[in-house]
Amino acid sequence: MSLQRRFALIEWARRWKAWVIEDDYDSEYRYSGRPVPSLQGLDTQGRVIYIGTFSKVLFPSLRLGYIVAPPDLVGPFVKARAVFDRHSPTIEQAVLADFITYGHFARHIRLMRTFYAERQEVLVREIKSRLAGLLEVFPDEAGMHLVGWLPKGVSDIVAAKRAAEHGVEVGSLSNYCLQQKRRGAFTLGYAAYEPREIRKGVRSLAAALEAKTV
Repeated sequence: MSLQRRFALIEWARRWKAWVIEDDYDSEYRYSGRPVPSLQGLDTQGRVIYIGTFSKVLFPSLRLGYIVAPPDLVGPFVKARAVFDRHSPTIEQAVLADFITYGHFARHIRLMRTFYAERQEVLVREIKSRLAGLLEVFPDEAGMHLVGWLPKGVSDIVAAKRAAEHGVEVGSLSNYCLQQKRRGAFTLGYAAYEPREIRKGVRSLAAALEAKTV
């Protein structure tokens, strides 16, 4: 989301006294350009609830997340958490705190940025090489997913099912839209796969999209 759109959303929340929940789990992974400030960092009216998780940037079974809430909401959030399960595991929190304090987390992020940037580059290159005319993708400065645009008239729901039959799991952009998009698209995750796996996946996806039944 551009800086201009971020300010517009914050202004909308202020005007309507609404809350904006900012799920910013992958902002650490920026590969080029200057970091864009979070909504929470731009908000001066206390309308943004910032949430994040270490499950994405470290490993899923850690099950530790966090919330940066406006002062008026801290009490209600603490009470709600006490009703659910009291608190997160103490030992894991202590180990993670040391992991961050001694600089290991920052080094981990720097290392993974290198890996993920390479994997995104491989994905873009392979798609342009093997899927020209069938899927259009553009590199992005941050994140762990890309959007792959299908030709006009091709259903991303149907195409995703065909991809699954060929052993490739992709997300249909239509599932995330309130209104029908003029052009179907996939969400393509690349962070969890080594380059050789990405190349194999693109070959399988090409076989799926080349099928006449799509």
